[in-house]
Formats: sequence, structure tokens, C-alpha cells
Amino acid sequence: MSSSVIELLVLAGIAIFLIVRLKNVLGTRDGFEKPPVQAPGPATERPRPDFEVIEGGPDRDIIDHVESGSDAAEALAKMKGAEPEFAVGEFLQGARGAYEMILMSFERGDLSEVRNFLAPEVHDSFLEVIEERERQGLSVEANFVGIRELALVGAEFDDATREGEVTVRFVGELTSVVRDVSGTVIEGDPNLIKRQRDVWTFGRVMGSDDPNWQLVATGA
Repeated sequence: MSSSVIELLVLAGIAIFLIVRLKNVLGTRDGFEKPPVQAPGPATERPRPDFEVIEGGPDRDIIDHVESGSDAAEALAKMKGAEPEFAVGEFLQGARGAYEMILMSFERGDLSEVRNFLAPEVHDSFLEVIEERERQGLSVEANFVGIRELALVGAEFDDATREGEVTVRFVGELTSVVRDVSGTVIEGDPNLIKRQRDVWTFGRVMGSDDPNWQLVATGA
């Protein structure tokens, strides 16, 4: 065997020895390395969180929509206590549909389909506007485009009556024109999308047999 071959074999042997030693010292890394295991020793006190964690942690269905610890969060928690099936996310989905339905009924001047979703005071105020339009011979043509923004901005719960109220801010988009008796457009543009900003409060007695929320107050 030539001296060059012997020299290569010796170098190869040294290389293998070094690789084995390095693996024993460093270990094999495959992208994810588990944290080192700490040797047993005296327990160290961990800093306590500045909030109290109750069974299962905070209710994401509430704090995803309002600030944790706020009056609204406390009211929503009481609503859930009075009616365990109540879910804030599902309520907001229902409010989204109710907003479109009530708003378009008002624009068309026919509240018959939404009568059960309106508190008497709200129904009467809407009806007064509709009747005034009719006295002036005005008609409204509106087309609902969609809801651009929706946010829960407040909640209250009455412990005595078990009535809950949730206030929601809507930013809707629609086209709307007002016509006079002759059909002439006196306001609006059928090709122009405008934004409608409303703050509506819905109320309901939690735990009652009637599942429907009513619109109890409106604002902007």
C-alpha cells in the first residue's frame, strides 16, 4: 500500500473521531431545540400576574369585543350568568342583520315587518318621520350596500329586572334618493354610495322565553 493511501486513511480516521466527539458535546440540531432541563434546586417564586385568572381563563367571547375589566365586560358577564346560552359574537351577528332590516324598512316607509324588533318609543319616532314624508309627498328609494364597521361600544345589566342593554356602533353604506310627487330627485344620487353612521341600543330581559332583542334607543 502506498504511503499516500496510508496517509489518507489516517486523516479519515482522525476526522471521524473528531465528528463523534463534537456530537457528544454539542448534540444534533434539527431546527427545533428543546430548552435545557434545569437541575433540581430550591424553588424560585415566580412573579404573580396583575390579574386574577378564573376557571379556564378570561372569556374571549367578551374581551374580544370590550376591554377586560370594564363596566361593559362586567355587564356582559352578568348577562351570561342570567342566560348561559347568550354569546356576544352571535348577538353581534344578529345585530348586523337587524340593522339592515330595520334601516331599509324605515327607508321604504313600512315598519310592519320589524314591528316586533322595535321598542314602542322607537317605533313611534320612526313612524312620525315616515308620516311626515308622506304628508309632504316625498318618497325614498334606497339600496343597502353593506356594513363597513360594527363595534360594541357599551353594555348594561339591571340586576333587579334582569334586563340587559347592548349598544352597537354601525357604519353602513347605501345609495339613497328622495323624490317629490312628480318623481323628481330632490336629494341624493342613485349612483353615489353614502355612509350612514348610527349608534343603536338593543335591550332584552335575559333568560326570558322571548329570544328577540328590541331596538330601544338610537343615536349617531
